[in-house]
Amino acid sequence: MSTVVETAYGPIRGVDDGGVRSWLGVRYGAPPTGGLRWRAPEQPQPWTDVADASILGPVCPQPVDPRIPIDLGAPQGDDCLTLNIWASSDIAAGDRKPVMVWIHGGAYVLGSANQPMYDGRVLAAGGDVVVVTVNYRLGAFGFLDLSSFSTPRRRFESNLGLRDVLHALHWIRDNIAAFGGDPDRVTVFGESAGAGIITTLLASPAAEGLFAGAIAQSSPATSLYDATRGRRVAAQFLAALGLGDNDIEQLTDAPVEALVAASRTLFNDVPVQCPGTLAFAPIVDGDLVPDHPVKLAREGRSHPVPLIIGTNKHEAALFRWMKSPLMPITPEAINAMFTQIAAEQPNLELPTDDQIDTAYPGLRGKARGMGVARDVGFRMPTVWLAEGHSTVAPVYLYRFDWATPMLRLLRLSGAHATELPFVWGNLVAGPKDPTFRLGGMKTGKVVSARIQARWRNFATQGKPLGLDGEPEWLPYQAADRACLVIDRQDTVLNDVDLHIRSAWGSEVLSFR
Repeated sequence: MSTVVETAYGPIRGVDDGGVRSWLGVRYGAPPTGGLRWRAPEQPQPWTDVADASILGPVCPQPVDPRIPIDLGAPQGDDCLTLNIWASSDIAAGDRKPVMVWIHGGAYVLGSANQPMYDGRVLAAGGDVVVVTVNYRLGAFGFLDLSSFSTPRRRFESNLGLRDVLHALHWIRDNIAAFGGDPDRVTVFGESAGAGIITTLLASPAAEGLFAGAIAQSSPATSLYDATRGRRVAAQFLAALGLGDNDIEQLTDAPVEALVAASRTLFNDVPVQCPGTLAFAPIVDGDLVPDHPVKLAREGRSHPVPLIIGTNKHEAALFRWMKSPLMPITPEAINAMFTQIAAEQPNLELPTDDQIDTAYPGLRGKARGMGVARDVGFRMPTVWLAEGHSTVAPVYLYRFDWATPMLRLLRLSGAHATELPFVWGNLVAGPKDPTFRLGGMKTGKVVSARIQARWRNFATQGKPLGLDGEPEWLPYQAADRACLVIDRQDTVLNDVDLHIRSAWGSEVLSFR
């Protein structure tokens, strides 16, 4: 297959390194600038000359947080609707390989598809799958709901980051065959906010038929808010810019730097004001997102595609380590969160003190808070969604427990995002990465090989088959609640969440 590929909008030229072909910075949408700010993505303008696809495109402008040192892989810029494709050099013209489409995380504010961690060469090298990573709008550009401020002269639309991902999935459906991919066998996979996008799209009518399988790693599946809260946050954003409701049209030409600064303010302030909530997140708009996805899944109304879903054993440890307010960990923040939930959802039965004591025996203070934060933010939403979705399609539940000696020394262990290097096979993120500084590389390579085999087999065969000799990962069912525990060895255990399920029950927590 040639590195020059004809897309629906024009030809592009990628690179072949002898093992993997790549096409980087491929435009899938028009620049969302000027009048297209806070509007649904539009088709790119066609071109006739062969476009260079050897360089990563810009990433969405975002606040720099010194607590989260991310190598974005490319400069920031608001012309950011691009994607990257990797395919084995052995794939021939006319081949139709399953496609794995990555949606990156970052609290809906940070990150990019261009991060070195997400380089798709390792995943694509075996020739089983074509790998795609997607850039989408973040923070205020992608998840600020200005729709209620629309005027006859200026229209604003909701859930732009979600709309970007949907637009990219349409592009993939229409173009991926030219790269050796099968548009009918697309698996979306993502982590954290990226997984939240996936679990949201599982219940979005607009996503029907765009993917045949899904993998959600550490999804904040209940972190969606209603339009009333969306407008309240939007008003805070305008205030941070020194604008009032009547100044809304000034946003079209506002400097990017000012918008990013206001995003940073809300990103830091909102979780302090309202523990357990994010400044930017998808909105239940009654259109693209008709209702809370976990609620729809529990009503049997999610798209009937196979799903891998799970969390890490110590999700909240990363936020404690970063001293980040994104998750409520202190007793004061936990109590404030519970008080707010009780005020906003008076009919919801929150865990009693006795139930909390039973679910988190022997833990006090921040140690208990980390367990509560992990379960209210990640684990229980994952279990609730697994319970509901399992009535319409096979669900494979997992928990990632493994940690290198250094991560254990840092008291991170299986913290949020620590599974990512193993999924991608990119185990060392540069010379300053301390992950394997105290050893563990040999085991790490084995853990990575096992995860990659299961993720690839899920994409190619619809079942997360392991390497020879590994235990069979059984679908999640109410009778046994099978869960794959990923550690030094893979183990399938039944009902690993019994102690927390008894405390949290089957209620779905959400914030208005």
